[in-house]
Amino acid sequence: MREKSIAVIIVAAGKGERVNADGTGEPKQYRTLAGLPVLTRTVRAFLYHPAQMQVVVAIHADHADRYAALNLSHPRLLSPVIGAETRQASVLEGLKALAPSRPDLVLIQDAARPFANPQIISAVLDALADNDGAIPALPVTDTIKRVRDGNQIATTEDRTQLAAAQTPQGFRFGQIFSAHMRASTIPRQFTDDAEIAEWAGLRVALVPGDRDNIKITHPDDFARAERIIHGDTALETRIGTGFDVHQFEPGDAVWLCGVRIPHHAKLKGHSDADVALHALTDAILGAIGEGDIGVHFPPSDMRWKGAASVVFLKHAGDLVAKAGGRIINLDVTMICEAPKIVPHVPAMRDVIAQTLGIAVSRIAIKATTNEQLGFIGREEGMVAMASASIEMPRVD
Repeated sequence: MREKSIAVIIVAAGKGERVNADGTGEPKQYRTLAGLPVLTRTVRAFLYHPAQMQVVVAIHADHADRYAALNLSHPRLLSPVIGAETRQASVLEGLKALAPSRPDLVLIQDAARPFANPQIISAVLDALADNDGAIPALPVTDTIKRVRDGNQIATTEDRTQLAAAQTPQGFRFGQIFSAHMRASTIPRQFTDDAEIAEWAGLRVALVPGDRDNIKITHPDDFARAERIIHGDTALETRIGTGFDVHQFEPGDAVWLCGVRIPHHAKLKGHSDADVALHALTDAILGAIGEGDIGVHFPPSDMRWKGAASVVFLKHAGDLVAKAGGRIINLDVTMICEAPKIVPHVPAMRDVIAQTLGIAVSRIAIKATTNEQLGFIGREEGMVAMASASIEMPRVD
């Protein structure tokens, strides 16, 4: 029996107006949470799951630049689709985008829920073996009052029959696509996809949710989300260092920290020879105990001939995120007589920040000469040194 194909729709087309009540102006799905944008965390939760899933993100029409700035890249991450005015309509756009590939199963996830853990995702998928749909849910522990006029209690609900729904919500693709298409033809807005499935007569099962699988809705939810990431985990700070040297050869520009700088020579190397990013990548890999750049991208592999070194840096950053860590700060020092580095520092910091999904304020870039001494002083080559401070879950 062939393995069922799985797709994921991440609904990120909202404006995040309730969170924006704190004056940031940034939609919640693009705001940084412990060093990574919320949407990046949500997308990675599914791309890193053992099940091989295709992922499509439904974004707001005005957010294309914001989404592009996340620098999300993966063979199973499809091009984003433009969502609609309502969550329900945005999901339908995602379903239409997936229709040509006709996956067997589809998971529908709120972008503002960045803590969908592998256990929840697997439980939803497993439940679809015997049900048309499945959602994670939590039992309601508070006493629930029905209030009709906003002031007086009308009745008390039986909380034993109530559950608080979460995402991802999973369905058999053909059934939920058909249900969504029919729902779009009536003047009713459904609160989630499970309600559409119920309305269409599908059997939807519950699987255990997780109290940390919160939906970020209000400004103070970010503080709670930070506590979820760091509060219950014993963390330690690790330091990694990197060093690299490349010689000059005839050319017209050098690549340094992902920025092309015109020069009377270029740096010699198998990739783009970005000596600074090579040192920085090694520093990050060293901090998390993952060897060095040559282990992950051996120069004997022709795939990396002429490759942009931001690819190597992003890989190191992804390993940090996958291990549950976060980058605290990065420090790069370049040593050369020429070219002049200082004019390009802001662009270099921007490249690193966007590649790793961290704030520019966490990155320092410095440069100095070698006072015309040695091979550096003779402009035969240049050196870069880097350090990385990374917070990681403690391993005893």
